[in-house]
Amino acid sequence: MKMSAAAVALAFALVLANFADQSHGALQEGFYKGKCNVDVEKTVSDIITPLVGQKPWITPALLRMQFHDCFVNGCDASILLDGSSSEKTAIPNLSVRGYDVIDSVKSAVEKRCPGVVSCADVIVMATRDAVAASKGGWYRVQTGRRDGLVSLAKNVNLPGSSISVVNSAAIFNSKGISTEDMVYLLGGHTVGLTHCSFIKNRLYNFNNTGSTDPTMQPGLAFFLKLKCPQTSTVDNTVDLDQGGSSSGLLGQPTSEIVDNSFYKQIVFRRGVLGIDQALALDQLTKDTVNKVAISSNDYFLTKFQQAMVKLGAVEVLTDTQGEIRKTCRATN
Repeated sequence: MKMSAAAVALAFALVLANFADQSHGALQEGFYKGKCNVDVEKTVSDIITPLVGQKPWITPALLRMQFHDCFVNGCDASILLDGSSSEKTAIPNLSVRGYDVIDSVKSAVEKRCPGVVSCADVIVMATRDAVAASKGGWYRVQTGRRDGLVSLAKNVNLPGSSISVVNSAAIFNSKGISTEDMVYLLGGHTVGLTHCSFIKNRLYNFNNTGSTDPTMQPGLAFFLKLKCPQTSTVDNTVDLDQGGSSSGLLGQPTSEIVDNSFYKQIVFRRGVLGIDQALALDQLTKDTVNKVAISSNDYFLTKFQQAMVKLGAVEVLTDTQGEIRKTCRATN
């Protein structure tokens, strides 16, 4: 039976409507193309890339910022809002850095394309460019997020450095991130530092035993105790990447490079944080760790990049939800 032209047109319209409904509010690559007279992603990259060359700490800082943002109310830039009881004031966020970097990028983008680019997208794009500048490879990111209106310290409940693998996996899984991707994301600890206060329990009083965590390589424990004296009143810092050598005292840290050294390190019991070392020992995660440790660096970078894209899609606001802030530190 032949359909009339009107019936065909109606059917086609219904198909388009159904397709539009399925893609409604979705993130997409190149979201800002055609919305601005400038290349938004290039604008971000032109700022971040040289900055990382001058200040390598920016990469771990932005990786941490994106994680802390996305795990509290989703990737909505709520961590950037100022306020006496905002997320910034929560204990886990007191050591978060990089707010001024995001401010600089947002200011530059706002001048060229006002009222269009969200702070939530700025975090994701800037983090990607920082990873690339730290030899972690460039990868495509999805954009189209909008900014949240609520930021409360009481909502901040992030996994700590000594959390068990099982409990950590449960938190990641609750955000729609698989246990395997959790392992790749924690590979972000291949760059950056931690403070002695986060590891002194492993060095001096593991599980209230008055001794060192037996899962830590003795050579590493010796070195870390030099950096973190038990009675010191100064909270020194140590590299999270202590190298992958099984016999060397210090190894060859690559704490300014995004690479798979982290996994080689924890396989040889050279993990600095408790959760990092546990990844290589727990039945849930050790096979993934071993796979990355023995594979090429490109294998890790691909997995890490894919996991970062998944992280960036956690509980996002899109379409008419939230807003596009004029400045990242305050709602409009």
